[in-house]
Amino acid sequence: MFWPMFAVAMGFLGLAVLGVLAVRVFVAARQLGLQVADSGRRISRAAEDLERAAVHTARAADTL
Repeated sequence: MFWPMFAVAMGFLGLAVLGVLAVRVFVAARQLGLQVADSGRRISRAAEDLERAAVHTARAADTL
């Protein structure tokens, strides 16, 4: 009777460990997604700034 109970307990323990690892993966994936979105916004902002600077430089070059 001991071994079947031990096997059931180990099964539940294994499922609990897999559940904890799944939650950790989910949290890490969510953080990565937020970082990627933030990086995308920063890259877009930098591209807009670069475009404005290029237009300003082109206008300044035309006036020379």
